[in-house]
Amino acid sequence: MSSNRICELLGIRYPIIQAPMNWVSGPALVAAVSGAGGLGTLGPNAGSRDITRDVDLTGERIRDRIRTIRELTDFPFAVNIVVGFGEDTKYSEKVVEVIIEEKVPVAVVSVGSPRVYTEKLKGAGIKVLHAVSTAAHAGKAQEAGVDAVICEGYEAGGHKGLTELTTFALTPMVADAVDIPVITGGGIADARGVIAAMALGADGVYMGSRFMVTRQAESHESVKKAIVRGKDACTVSIPKGKMIARDLKNNFTEEYLKRYESGTSPETIIQFLDRHSQYHSQLLGKSEEAEICCGQSAGLINDIPDAADLVAAIIKDLLARFTELEKRLKNFF
Repeated sequence: MSSNRICELLGIRYPIIQAPMNWVSGPALVAAVSGAGGLGTLGPNAGSRDITRDVDLTGERIRDRIRTIRELTDFPFAVNIVVGFGEDTKYSEKVVEVIIEEKVPVAVVSVGSPRVYTEKLKGAGIKVLHAVSTAAHAGKAQEAGVDAVICEGYEAGGHKGLTELTTFALTPMVADAVDIPVITGGGIADARGVIAAMALGADGVYMGSRFMVTRQAESHESVKKAIVRGKDACTVSIPKGKMIARDLKNNFTEEYLKRYESGTSPETIIQFLDRHSQYHSQLLGKSEEAEICCGQSAGLINDIPDAADLVAAIIKDLLARFTELEKRLKNFF
């Protein structure tokens, strides 16, 4: 039996959680990561070829993908629930209904209060991993009864809260604030990041950008190649009302920031985002003219491997990295 709390909780071999990515983490990627011993997570729109605002169709698409994952692997996996606010919760309500009916083992819940769905999900026997951005939020999630919290530092790709806490600072804060298992993400792309996360108090790691650039990811090839080309400070944070997003730098981010900083109206900004969304980059291949949510770990990504091989390579490299760390520390004791 594993002594790692995340592995014990989820019934997985390695404490590597593939973060949900909206149009990217479809059944093939989820099954590959779970089959390799980690936990794959289905993204909200991954596997779709178009955008729908039909609530029932949204639910049935998720159901179809869940069943496809089960055809590809017998190992545990997760489905992302984006809680949302106001009228948008009608989509998450439908997704919750579907994953309960389909007996999905794990839910990764984000963008919303942990009090909305935790009790209902746990009542159905589903493990709940809730995404938070501060230690205070982690404490509230624990009080709501979640099984584990996920914290993401400012380095992480995609949408986050307005705090600028980095993974290095946020992880120990959260680990000190709660008794339940902690999963951390933001800037983690290899074995070095895994060891650092564990040293900071995490029980598991949350990786998105690195898995985006794998063969099974549904990212367009032009997007994968753009990330591989990215070096050093190749991402930028852009403000989006109540949230921020970290994106790969391209023509889109340059134009967006120019419009935002010049005082363009919120309505016009929203229209611009709709015309240059991740659908246009990830599905249509407009890697320069549309948004690519991506973390700072992009500068560490140099190839496009098989997802299962990536997990295996990280685990294999852990021992070598740990041995190297021991050598650096041995004279201190």
